[in-house]
Amino acid sequence: MSETRKKYAKEFKIEAVRLFETSSKSGREIERDLGIGKGVLYRWKRELQDENLRAFPGHGNPRDEELYRLRKELAEITEERDILRKAVAIFSKPKK
Repeated sequence: MSETRKKYAKEFKIEAVRLFETSSKSGREIERDLGIGKGVLYRWKRELQDENLRAFPGHGNPRDEELYRLRKELAEITEERDILRKAVAIFSKPKK
C-alpha cells in the first residue's frame, strides 16, 4: 500500500524550526515529538535560511512552473526549426 504524503502549513514549519533553534532538545527528538520524518527538520531549517521569506511556497514553486513552460516552449520551437530546415533542404535542391 502506498502512503500519502503529509502536508504541513508554512507556519508549522517555521515554528518547528524556531523550536529547534531555541530548544535544548536534539533535532531527532523534536522530529519524533512533532511526528515528522527523519531529517525533515534539518531540511526545513536549510530552506528557511536559503530562501528566507520565500521559503515554503505551498503547492508548487512558481519558478518550477515557469521553468516547465519555458522548456515546453523551447521543445516546440526546436521542432519547428528542424522542420523548416528540412523544408529548406528539400526545396533548395537543384531540379534535374
